[in-house]
Amino acid sequence: MGKLIVSLSPHVHGTDSVERNMYGVIIALLPALLVSFAYFGLGAVVVCAASVLACVFFEWVINKYLLNNSRNTITDGSAILTGLLLGFNLPSNIPVWIVIIGALFAIGVAKMTFGGLGCNIFNPALAGRCFLLVSFPAQMTSWPEAGQLAQYADATTGATPLALIKAGQFDQLPDVVTLFVGYPGTLNTGAGCLGEVCELALLIGLFYMLWKKIITWHIPVSILGSVFAITGILYLVDSSSYVNPLYHLASGGLLLGAIFMATDYVTSPMSAKGQIIYGVCIGVLTVVIRNWGSYPEGMSFAILIMNAFTPLINNYVKPKRFGEVVKK
Repeated sequence: MGKLIVSLSPHVHGTDSVERNMYGVIIALLPALLVSFAYFGLGAVVVCAASVLACVFFEWVINKYLLNNSRNTITDGSAILTGLLLGFNLPSNIPVWIVIIGALFAIGVAKMTFGGLGCNIFNPALAGRCFLLVSFPAQMTSWPEAGQLAQYADATTGATPLALIKAGQFDQLPDVVTLFVGYPGTLNTGAGCLGEVCELALLIGLFYMLWKKIITWHIPVSILGSVFAITGILYLVDSSSYVNPLYHLASGGLLLGAIFMATDYVTSPMSAKGQIIYGVCIGVLTVVIRNWGSYPEGMSFAILIMNAFTPLINNYVKPKRFGEVVKK
């Protein structure tokens, strides 16, 4: 007769792991990565490679020599993912030494200072991007136009669609479909960060992650829905001062942030209700910064602000405990 073995939970095991999810997100980023290589050529390759290598190197050094941690965390994919996302938030002509500084801040300050993966308060890639934006504003706001495959440092720069919207130059904007697909060489569509040039590629990544159940729909849909609703109301009230809401969805880092950075497990709420609150607040802050702030783009700042509120949201929308008596 077999023995009955009693053990501690968990009793049901799944296939999820840190490595599976991290590399799943990296796979989802591949379409946008290939598009950035096709549109920006050498510059995109240099920036992304430098960012990934620097992030992996700094995590290895900090673990081995500063934290004396024998556990090798560079193979779990989180440092690679941080490097890719940081690179996606940079222009393709930015000097490599600035990329390395951003990687050091992202890994050394925003991630490892808090204890590494699972302990960080803020999204490391976005923290690195905002640090560079404040420290090197000229280099971070010089946007090369797409279609200059062989150029890196001497690429021709142009205005981003969000800069044109901020300036009220709506007549110079290309059509929404062009912005959505991101044809290289078309007027003002290619200028921007590496991860902003093709919204279609980002949506392919979203569908892949939903299919693989790496993320849920709550955060992306609540962000995009709130941005569309608010900008749509503004457009209906005064179409001469505010642009069609579809331009907000197809421009800048809105899709990149909503799909790949706001959905970060560590820095976003755990419950579905909390994720919707979190996403709506990010959407509202993005619209406020885009329309009335100093910067034409507000997605990065909005996500970081709500990262700080995540513990409060988790505390506010705690799920009911099994067997808990509800007080009347």
